[in-house]
Amino acid sequence: MNWDWEAVRDFMPQFWDGLLVTLQALVLGSLISFVLGLVWTLLMRTPSRWVRWPVGVFTEFVRNTPLLVQLFFLFYVLPEWGLTFSALTTGVFAIGLHYSTYTMQVYRAGIEAVPAGQWEAATALSLPTARTWRAVILPQAVRRVVPALGNYVISMLKDTPLLMTITVLEMLGQARLYSQEHFRFVEPITVIGVAFILVSYLASVLLRTLERRLVH
Repeated sequence: MNWDWEAVRDFMPQFWDGLLVTLQALVLGSLISFVLGLVWTLLMRTPSRWVRWPVGVFTEFVRNTPLLVQLFFLFYVLPEWGLTFSALTTGVFAIGLHYSTYTMQVYRAGIEAVPAGQWEAATALSLPTARTWRAVILPQAVRRVVPALGNYVISMLKDTPLLMTITVLEMLGQARLYSQEHFRFVEPITVIGVAFILVSYLASVLLRTLERRLVH
């Protein structure tokens, strides 16, 4: 293998641009998935089946269709209906929406793991429903689900290369562009491979630190 360090140095400006886009997609997509996942969970616990049924059908549909298909639909089909967004905005929303249907299940498991005595204590103290959720149930549930949510953050990171298919120049997109322009494939692909490993490791360390702080 003819490794060229000059090609690595030449690729680095594009790499940093791609890394920034990847991190933006990861952070914003994670926030959307965490918030929407909680919204789906709370809606599924409402007494009305007219709320639960549509939410259940929608989330099952999103969870059981490929993220790539959803990206293509949002980026290429919605503009036909007059809804046009930038490629990055579309990618971030698609990742967040797709993974919110998984984080929903994580939140559900965390809420169900809260001891029944906590609900009974809140009822005995006549706490309003909103305060019961905010002050009693959700803080305990979130502490239980941080490790599982962390796993989905890593999964989202590994799915960010799919954004290249809708013209987002994240790390893989930049590597592909550089390779096509300079006919050097080994160096840029290797660089982003190492970068994915490092970012995944750092994200895991941060999440483990957060988990320890929440436990204690």
